[in-house]
This record gives sequence, structure tokens and C-alpha cells, in this order.
Amino acid sequence: MHDFTLPQELISLIQSVRDAGGRALLVGGAVRDQLRRQPVTQDFDIEVYGLKAQPLKTILRSAGKVLEVGKTFGIFNLQTASSVYDLCLPRLETKTGFGHKNFRITTDPDLQYQKAAYRRDFTVNTIGFDPLTGQYLDPFFGREDLRRGILRHVGTSFGEDPLRVLRAVQFSGRFRFRVAPETARICRGLNLNELPKERIFEEFRKLLLRAQYPSIGLETARTLGVLDYLPELKSLIAVPQNPYPGTDLWTHTLRVIDAAATLKQEKITSALTMMLSALCLELGTPLAMIRKNRTWSRLPHTESRSALTQNFLKRLTDEKKLIQEVDALVREQHQPLQLYQERSRFKPSAVRRLALRVPIQMLVRLARAKHLGKLYYKTKTKEFPEGDWLLQQAKLFSVAEGPPKPILMGRDILKRGMRPGPRMGILLEKAFEAQLNGEFQSFQEAQCWIEKQLSEEPVPTEG
Repeated sequence: MHDFTLPQELISLIQSVRDAGGRALLVGGAVRDQLRRQPVTQDFDIEVYGLKAQPLKTILRSAGKVLEVGKTFGIFNLQTASSVYDLCLPRLETKTGFGHKNFRITTDPDLQYQKAAYRRDFTVNTIGFDPLTGQYLDPFFGREDLRRGILRHVGTSFGEDPLRVLRAVQFSGRFRFRVAPETARICRGLNLNELPKERIFEEFRKLLLRAQYPSIGLETARTLGVLDYLPELKSLIAVPQNPYPGTDLWTHTLRVIDAAATLKQEKITSALTMMLSALCLELGTPLAMIRKNRTWSRLPHTESRSALTQNFLKRLTDEKKLIQEVDALVREQHQPLQLYQERSRFKPSAVRRLALRVPIQMLVRLARAKHLGKLYYKTKTKEFPEGDWLLQQAKLFSVAEGPPKPILMGRDILKRGMRPGPRMGILLEKAFEAQLNGEFQSFQEAQCWIEKQLSEEPVPTEG
């Protein structure tokens, strides 16, 4: 039995392929997720048998706009009025040299499904489905591995592409699958240096954004040797999580990352910043740990933490804005607790200035995730008054949704007859500092403030 709900235009397309003497099969993630009784993505992949490229293109052009991704690959992108579909011809892949892209591609519309599926990574991704007959094609017993929750490689070609190690990491985290021992042995022998950082980062991005328990994928990364290429993370292993005996920084990081997954925003960019920050929270801590009289303690290590965070992220991505945002959050991670402890002598300017450095709501979520990561220890509860208090203050001073914006602008000073120049810039900076310090909170109050400044220190005006 199957419960695929396919768009009618896709059904019509598949019927057109059949009428032309071919057979269109659904393959990949949509089939896998349907069998797992998970929400099926609308990103359907279709493999077409029995038709050469030109007859297939003719059929596709009658349905919408066709983009041929690569003649060698036999991959077509179909854009209809309502959706986008990827279709491909059956193909064989043979590695020809070092690197992720050095493969020889051979398309063959008459290839048997089993031979075409042999190029895929895991058995759970080799299952095909015929929407017209309801038949599953499962030459490598992928449905059984799905039932058992196992990631098992398909064939010897698995070891030709080191990206598959990271796909194992990603899938294990997203689906809570374990890697088959024989597959794990192959993974440990693959060289990740062949991969461009963009491909590595993409797999980590999917793990952090899509997995309910990213810790499972990260632990898989550890067991498969992936952390050898990420020494900043590897350094967390076996370093005590002071003052909590019996665990280490690596285990603590796994707990924090799972907590962060429950708190991240739906917006992808914000969610990725949040998850990467959680992953980087303890980077630098091992360098600051010292042992004296059988007791571990920490030294201040903000700068070392920042340097390691940046180095770690630069090895994964060239997105400077993302790196800066994560680094800032990691730097400020202690602010909710520190400000809460100092609330008896608290100044509103501290919250306003903090909002200039980091998004306060995201910072509180990050600090809350760190707190929840410590629930394993008997001394902790789910309550996080530090974060609740900081959010309350941020709302009170109108910086919960973003940083404070200057009330006084250059045009407001120009109306007073001041000429543009360095002195006006200095005055604007002084005005913003006064605003942050709470000397004025409205435009009317700002007008009074600027009048006072001009009267106390007259400045050259036009004319």
C-alpha cells in the first residue's frame, strides 16, 4: 500500500512518458520518507527509463520550461506554472581521479534499475516507486534497512566519494539511524580533504537545521573519524565539564545542541546562526583548563574562544556575515547571567549596548539552550530566570526586536544651520551615546538635548 499524493500535472507527465514507451519512477528522498511515514517533500526526483534524451525533452517541453542541467549527466529541470521537477536518465558513474567531481558519467535509457541504483550511497536511497502501478523496486533491500534504522552502503563504489561520509553523519542525525559496521569501516578510510568546504558545510547545515537530535549526527561524526578534520570540536573530548564531574565538554556540547534544536527560529538564516553558535559555545575552553590539586578550573578565555570559533567556521564557509554573527553570540553568551547577577546596580544602557552587539532574543535562546544542556545535573532546573529577566528589560527599553536606532539624524542637525563636516559627525556620535545612556528617549527630548549642546558649545553655521 502507498499513500503518495502527487500533483496532477506530475501524474500527467508520468502518463505521457508511459504513452511514449518509457517508464518514469520516483526515486530518492520522497520514496524513503513516504516509507518512513514522514512528511513527504514536494521536491520529487524522477528517473526515466526506456526513452532517450530527445524524446524525453519533447515531452517535457509540452509541460513547461526545460533546462538541461548537463548533456553528459542526462539531467533535466522542468519548470511548470506551479512547481519544479528534476528528471534524469539512468546513468553509471566511474571515478577517474582525485577529488569530488572527477567522475565519468554514462547515461543509458535501457539500463536495468538495479544497475542504475548501484551508484547510489545507501540502500535506503535506492528504492524506486512507480506511481502508475503502485510497485516498489527495491533491489538492495532498502525497505528492510529502513525498518531496522540502518545506513548501509550499496556497493564498492561507495568508497569513491568521500562526501558520503558526511551524508552518513547527516542522515544518522536526521533519521536517528545507525551506520552499519561494514559501512563505518569504509567511511573511516575516506579522505575528506578531497571535498570543497562548500560541500562539507552543506551537509552540516542540513544536519543542524533538519535533525531533531543533531547530537546523534555529531556523535556519528566522532565515531567515523570526521572530527580529525575539525580539531576544534575534537579538542572538547575528554575535557572535564567543570564543575560537573563525570562528563566532558563534548558530551555537554551534544546536550546543548539538542536543546538549541528545540529553541531555534523557523527562519533559516537565524536558525543556522543559532545552531552554529551552540556548536561553538565551548571552543577555546580546553585551552583555558588548568589542573591543580586534582581539581580542574578555568581561566578567562574570551579571545581564544573567539579565535577558534572563527578558524572553525572559516574552514566550513566563506560567509563572513554568518561568521561574525556566530562569533558575537559566542562572545556574549555569559551576558544574561552576568547582567542578572548585577541587576541591583543595573543600568538600562547595558541592555541597549548589548542589543547593538547581538540580537537579544537569539542570545537568550542560546543561553537557555546552554542552561537546558545542564539539566542532566541534579543542581539544575528548567527555569531560566536570567533569560526571562533580560527579555523583560529588552522589551521595556524597546530593543527586544532589534538594536536601538538613532533618534537624532544628520538632517535634524542641518536644520539648525550646522554645516556638514567632522564636528557634525562628532555631535551625532555624542547624541547616540546620550540616547543609549537614557538622557533622552523621544524626538522632542532629543530636540531639547541638541539645543542645549549647541548653546553650551556654539559651532560654525552656514553663512
